[in-house]
Amino acid sequence: MNSPPKPPTKINSRGHPTDFEQIIQAKSLNFVGREFVFTAINNFLHRHRHGYFTIIGAPGSGKSAILAKYVTNNPQVIYYNAELEGKNGADEFLINICTQLINQYSLNYTSLPNNATEGSWFFSSLLQQISDELEPHQKLIIAIDGLNCIDRNSQPSGTNLFYLPRYLPDKVYFLLTRRPFLRDKSGLLIETPSQSLDLADYPEENRRDIQACIQNYLTPLTPLPYEGRGGQNYSPPLVGEGLGERSSLKSWLSNHQINEEEFSDRLTTESENNFMYLSQIINAILGGFYPEPFQYNQLTPDIAAYYQQHLQNMISSGQEEGFNIAVLNVLVQQKQPIAVEAIAHIIDADEYEVEEVLENWLEFLQQQRIAGETHYSLYHSSFRHWLSRQHI
Repeated sequence: MNSPPKPPTKINSRGHPTDFEQIIQAKSLNFVGREFVFTAINNFLHRHRHGYFTIIGAPGSGKSAILAKYVTNNPQVIYYNAELEGKNGADEFLINICTQLINQYSLNYTSLPNNATEGSWFFSSLLQQISDELEPHQKLIIAIDGLNCIDRNSQPSGTNLFYLPRYLPDKVYFLLTRRPFLRDKSGLLIETPSQSLDLADYPEENRRDIQACIQNYLTPLTPLPYEGRGGQNYSPPLVGEGLGERSSLKSWLSNHQINEEEFSDRLTTESENNFMYLSQIINAILGGFYPEPFQYNQLTPDIAAYYQQHLQNMISSGQEEGFNIAVLNVLVQQKQPIAVEAIAHIIDADEYEVEEVLENWLEFLQQQRIAGETHYSLYHSSFRHWLSRQHI
């Protein structure tokens, strides 16, 4: 009880911490599509009096952008990003989120209690206080991005990730994003309505949104109408509105004698419904990294660094490093999904040990049922190609 009061979180004028607001703006910039996700969220909110809604997706599938866009459209939503450095611990989460709740709902606290981070008691009490004061049409929504990044060692074993409540008061909802995971290793024990939406279950919708994103890069912006200024009827685009980028991409296609439909079809296929890969390739084209069209074997430094993080996580997880590398090399060499039994046969290993490795890697894999058996492959072809050149 002698520890000093917890420091406050710096909040900007819209209610979100400044470092989070920067992420929200960056992730929601030039956002298009994903209506099927927003429809599912809204249906859940109207169907249940409280609950957890989780968006699941592979790295780069657009989870963070979806959440950022939702928060942009609903600025009253409380937002937290566990992917930022220093934000993946339970103490920091509780300090930050409780401060946001106190500020946004004008609760009568000048500082957080000294023991506010000792479990979920204070966090849960704030949720109940707010729930009791909400009007019938109001909802408290807390959005947490990157649940897979949480440091489980920052809190006692067996407790919910970030001490998220097992039970929720009426009109209190959580929107979560995370990469694929085993259900029995979710890190959450909840007894309240819940729903998960796996982006991989919507290939046609994802492909349509990828195409819309490409078209967005190719569509010139329409100047905004305004009055005055010498009789002009339209205002010039503002700095940062993207007209120069879109013009540059159209010029690049024209210089290489590529029509927009061909470009869209080829890039849609190569992106494999991965928005991070798509945006990196287009930005690299605009930056002159790819002087020749459709020769994307050389990855940008940003994508390579992203894949390097994947590799480090995979090699260091679970089993002995040499065994992990043996399993990974099989996946790299296989162009088609492969079953656990086949991997075990190739490296002369026990199937159970192979399956344990793959379960630890679910966030980096695709699963496919073939003849009643689960087959595995790496989540993106460019990741497999990059790994093949690392001589692991």
